[in-house]
Amino acid sequence: MAFFSIAKLIIFAERKKRMLNIHNLSVSFGGEYLFEDVTFRLGSGDRVGLIGKNGAGKSTLLKILAREIEADSGDIAADKDVQIGFLKQDIDFEEGRTVLEEAYEAFVEIKRLEKKLEEINTQLAERTDYESEGYHQLMVDLNDVQQQYEIHGGYNYQGDTERILQGLGFARADFDKLTDTFSGGWRMRIELAKLLLQNNDILLLDEPTNHLDIESIIWLESFLNNYPGAVVIVSHDKMFLDNVTNRTIEISLGKIYDYNKPYSQYLLLREELREQQMAAQKNQEKQIEQTEKLIEKFRAKATKASMAQSLIKKLDKMERIEVDEDDNSVMNLRFPVSVNPGKVVIEAEGVSKFYGSKRVLEGVDLLIERGSKTAFVGQNGQGKSTLAKIIVGEIDHQGSLKLGHNVQIGYFAQNQAEYLDGEKTILDTMIDAANESNRSKVRDILGSFLFRGDEVEKRVKVLSGGERNRLALAKMLLQPFNVLVMDEPTNHLDIKSKNVLKDALRGFEGTLILVSHDRDFLQGLTNRVYEFKNHRIKEYLGDIDYYLDQRKVENLREVEKRDPIERVTKKKQQPRDQKKIKALNNKISNVESKISEVENQLEKMDNKLSEDYEKAVADPDFLKKYQQKKERQEALMKEWETLQEQMDSMMQ
Repeated sequence: MAFFSIAKLIIFAERKKRMLNIHNLSVSFGGEYLFEDVTFRLGSGDRVGLIGKNGAGKSTLLKILAREIEADSGDIAADKDVQIGFLKQDIDFEEGRTVLEEAYEAFVEIKRLEKKLEEINTQLAERTDYESEGYHQLMVDLNDVQQQYEIHGGYNYQGDTERILQGLGFARADFDKLTDTFSGGWRMRIELAKLLLQNNDILLLDEPTNHLDIESIIWLESFLNNYPGAVVIVSHDKMFLDNVTNRTIEISLGKIYDYNKPYSQYLLLREELREQQMAAQKNQEKQIEQTEKLIEKFRAKATKASMAQSLIKKLDKMERIEVDEDDNSVMNLRFPVSVNPGKVVIEAEGVSKFYGSKRVLEGVDLLIERGSKTAFVGQNGQGKSTLAKIIVGEIDHQGSLKLGHNVQIGYFAQNQAEYLDGEKTILDTMIDAANESNRSKVRDILGSFLFRGDEVEKRVKVLSGGERNRLALAKMLLQPFNVLVMDEPTNHLDIKSKNVLKDALRGFEGTLILVSHDRDFLQGLTNRVYEFKNHRIKEYLGDIDYYLDQRKVENLREVEKRDPIERVTKKKQQPRDQKKIKALNNKISNVESKISEVENQLEKMDNKLSEDYEKAVADPDFLKKYQQKKERQEALMKEWETLQEQMDSMMQ
């Protein structure tokens, strides 16, 4: 797949020898080192997976490399012309630009040259002194600027932009829409597109796959594997790291461990090296023990005193073997069951979700029994999160859905961490969510989630994505539940935290419904799978491995890809339509909530009309508000129809 023009490759070739040298870098917070005396080097072709537990300093290190913040000490040496692109987790957009206009902001130099060309051409058109030296100089300048324009890809950048935007899931119909009409996840894709379009020598990517569907992740993997510069990636997606990286740097307990291996191979190598170190250390300790015994023995004899001194010097010069420390601090997580519910906890018959004439789910039947562990899987945009929201009562629906006796639902939304108030401290967040019975346990709960001591006074806005997810999980424990619905709970969590969460869910004695695309996480965790496809669900009475075996695929990526037949039969139209569906699906949640709110308000007003019609219509404000609500409902329905305009044809 050719992602780079000849001009871009020439630019990269000129920079090939440029390196970024990091020497003795140290950063501390509150008197404690986040990392100390970190030294490594980046060169062209390096694709580094930067790993470590949440809060280890990964995002901080990226910010230092991007020169957004300064280290306490140490040096970063690089050629002055080295260009670094940084994809942050939190981004700001200037309102009023379309998707294409925002993406074109990547081409600062091309835009400058375009302006220069326009100025020269304007002068040439206005002047008539064709034989003058000034006119001749303008022609020379025009030629020079045109050459520079071509070298920087000026004649290709618009096509490159469209290809990359489409690769990241945007449809052509999205190009002229304003960026502020898109969700945060889609804005992140625009920012990623801008970085990929620039001639950066080094790309720093902080959780680039969090907001991407499977098709876009696979596209990004291909792009990065062909990228001639250096890439540093913070990600908790093991498959993505294995498919892209050729080097792993782990930050652990203030040190780094750097090996030229992708993630999974690095883990095996790291464990082998630790075992070798432990064996060598054990042998050395035996030698030291024997030598110390000889020293004590020889000290007692005058004739052996010189020999004892010689052995002492030998011990002093011996370089002691150290075993690499491993950070085993993990959160302590347990989900207690509040009360025992009835045998059937959720029963749905003919559940459908329509917005106007557009359907998300239709005729869904579902029976969830007490103690069952259920996985919702399938492509993005097929209604997994929608059904989860219907179950927890967040959005309205058609059909019947009943909760069983004594059912208490705990819900972890896909963007749960975004609901946290960034200005509050960790402690205040928990105290405000607690009640009288558990307020005294807040500090203990925070401690079990690795928020200890003065850390609880940190503001939420300074926490990493993983730390915010941990806080959101901790906050959940303040409410009683016996049915747990979790939508992509592993986003932002480091791999050790994922394992802790998995163990806690495995030990949860209540009922679990889990929306996830992470096969490793689902393995051994659920005993029933519902696949979402074409507005309906299909039940598989087994675990995730049984489901994949029945579907005759190796992993969930294959399930989440578009159907191969559709890709062949609708080669030109289908990929764009499918990406459109996936793109619009990210905005469905907000529209659903708004419609649900208006519907509830209208229902209350309808009740007033039926109870006392004459009294209600006698109030002019009532009728005015009723009409406004109706118009609002119609506008939201129309918005939904606009967003879903291609859905029917794609799903036939």
